[in-house]
Parts: sequence; C-alpha cells; structure tokens
Amino acid sequence: MPRLNTSLEASGAEFLVLGNLLIQGIQAFKTYTNFPGYDLIATHPEKNTSSRIQVKSRWATDFDSGFPIKNFDSDFVVFVALNRGYRYRKKKCITNDDNGCRTPQFFIFPIEVIKTAQNPESSWGKVFLRHIDQVDQYENNWSLIQNFLTTAL
Repeated sequence: MPRLNTSLEASGAEFLVLGNLLIQGIQAFKTYTNFPGYDLIATHPEKNTSSRIQVKSRWATDFDSGFPIKNFDSDFVVFVALNRGYRYRKKKCITNDDNGCRTPQFFIFPIEVIKTAQNPESSWGKVFLRHIDQVDQYENNWSLIQNFLTTAL
C-alpha cells in the first residue's frame, strides 16, 4: 500500500492540539521553525514555566494503535487519532455508508510514559496505545500539562 501524504493532516493535528490547549486556558504557541523534538510550547507566564509538546497523529480510523517516535526532547507527547476514515479495512463497516470518519481523540502523555511504552524491537520506534497501562486516563487529560506548568520548578 503506498504511503499517504498526510502533511496537511499532521499540521492540522498540531493546530487542533493548540486550540484545545487555548480552550483549556493554557497559553501556548506553535513553533514555526522545525524543532525536531517538539511542535508546541505551553507556558505559564506568572510562574515563568514552559512545557515542550510533541504532536503525533494518525490519519486512519483503523490504524494499528501505534505511532513512531524517535526524539524524546519534549515534556509531553499529545497523540491525536484523527479518525478520518478507513485505510486498512481491518474492521467491518457497520453499514455500507460507514466510511470510518469519527471525532478526533486526544491522548496527553508525559514523555516518561512514552519512553516506557516504546517497543524496543521496532525499527520505527513505535509506541502502541495497547502497551500503555490504563491508557484511558490520558484521553483528553489536559490537566497533566496544566499541573506540570503550575508545579514545575
């Protein structure tokens, strides 16, 4: 299967995360220069703290629950399952008109969780959601970043 060009979707995922941070009252901005380890910076001006955030995304609704990561120069990884449709057809459609489009899902992981979950045998450095204990506790848990900013020294 040929590789999809999902660069627009990847940029969109970064803006989705940025928008969610702002809605949560977390001041943040996008890094427009290519920093290999992070895409966004969240700040708490009163505490003079910041957090580097790497955004990872997957286009397909039926992806294998994994994403590659090789650079750990961030404080958090926000994984966005964009759920834009079926690509691999591993799951049967509920109806004939089910194209797989769903609401995006956001998982906010401290970098240490990602380091622990990474598959050491993967040449891509993949992390699988199914290898993260109690993965549901990280879904939409924007308070992890907020708490980091308010308690960081």
